[in-house]
Amino acid sequence: MEQYLEFAGNHIWLVSAFLITLGALTWNLVSNPGGKLNIDPMDATLKINHEDALVLDIRSMKEFSDGHILNAENVPLNGLSNQLQKLEKHKQRPIIAVCRSGSRSQAACSTLRKAGFEQVFNLRGGMLAWENAGQPVKRK
Repeated sequence: MEQYLEFAGNHIWLVSAFLITLGALTWNLVSNPGGKLNIDPMDATLKINHEDALVLDIRSMKEFSDGHILNAENVPLNGLSNQLQKLEKHKQRPIIAVCRSGSRSQAACSTLRKAGFEQVFNLRGGMLAWENAGQPVKRK
């Protein structure tokens, strides 16, 4: 035990970085147990086809026009909080938030959950994963 304390005292930055990383990983596990709120493209397809899920593409209009999931609604992330009333009619449906890689859509999921939407899912890997899975993309 004495050696651990000596090591921690001599390498304070290394120990601090370890504790911060451990805390972040723990927070991630506690806030989203089992990753239930993140779904892969195949699960998203099932929700779209069998549960009439709404696909909410939160990318910019330019990114959306370059290619998007069929029947997706485009509400850019920077205007999402202003468009919540427009989405109220979909409150009972599952909503799948999509961005390019899955990180921005995580923030959109958080915003929607705070607004009272219960069935909100993040497409893990975003459009990159969708296209890599061979799923259809509509291009304008």
